Amino acid sequence: MKEGTKELFKRMVKAGRRTYFISVKQTESDKKYVTVTESRLVDKNKFDRFNIMIFADKLAEVVTALQDAYAVAV
Repeated sequence: MKEGTKELFKRMVKAGRRTYFISVKQTESDKKYVTVTESRLVDKNKFDRFNIMIFADKLAEVVTALQDAYAVAV
């Protein structure tokens, strides 16, 4: 985590060989954002990680899109 960044929330979701980490962080200038990190076991004791950041001003739009995708997927 970058210096001056506070972690406000963290949750882990296990999914077989993959683990998802969802965090809410706050910058020094009080901007809040969400990170979603996928950690995937690719070899014994070796992980690939992929990270996305979503800032608060677009979070509602992303959540709506995920809800729409969920409605189609299930």
